[in-house]
Amino acid sequence: MLTVHAAPLVLAVGAAAVGGGAVAVEGDRIVAIGPYDAVTAAHPAARVRRWPGVLTPGLRQWDGVALLTRRYHPDPREADELGEQPLTGADFEALAGRMDEPRRAGSVRRGLQRMLRHGTTHVAGPFEDQAVRTAVARSGLTAVAGAPGGPPAEPDLDPFVRGHGLPGSVHAPLAVGGRADLAVFDVPDEAALVAAGAGTCVATVLGGRLVHRRR
Repeated sequence: MLTVHAAPLVLAVGAAAVGGGAVAVEGDRIVAIGPYDAVTAAHPAARVRRWPGVLTPGLRQWDGVALLTRRYHPDPREADELGEQPLTGADFEALAGRMDEPRRAGSVRRGLQRMLRHGTTHVAGPFEDQAVRTAVARSGLTAVAGAPGGPPAEPDLDPFVRGHGLPGSVHAPLAVGGRADLAVFDVPDEAALVAAGAGTCVATVLGGRLVHRRR
């Protein structure tokens, strides 16, 4: 089905911003980018999804290995005991020694879900553990080569911590014919997005599939 994703501001990166913009997606490909009226006129039968804020390319998470293998992402049922935030450092090490494979696999899946909630569509490896590679593949996230220079002192789920600005945080610009990896953030403009961070994500689209929508 052809879907039009519309937002008050479309930031394709590498091209002029489009106020009152839209991106038309068919299958896993982008078929049009431009003003909402022009895109919907060209595709009158498309389903329309309207989003607040800004629509951008999907983000790239450089710190995937550390976030998935050196963090424990608690199950909501463990919140009373472990809290809701990922465990790191000594807290992670104390838990890792008594963690079985199903529990570790659950942490990896929840870590991937957290990435999707931050607009991430591409995650850097390499992932040496087969179980982690499988979980990444099943998530729909695209695995990419690791970042040059090694990880920062403190990996973060927010890709803007590493990328700083939007151009340094996306995997690739939005382009007609390109893969439909999109992220939407409830902020008014690019400056507000970088300042507020990827936690403002309201929707993530992977290869044309809506995989995260904030309620």
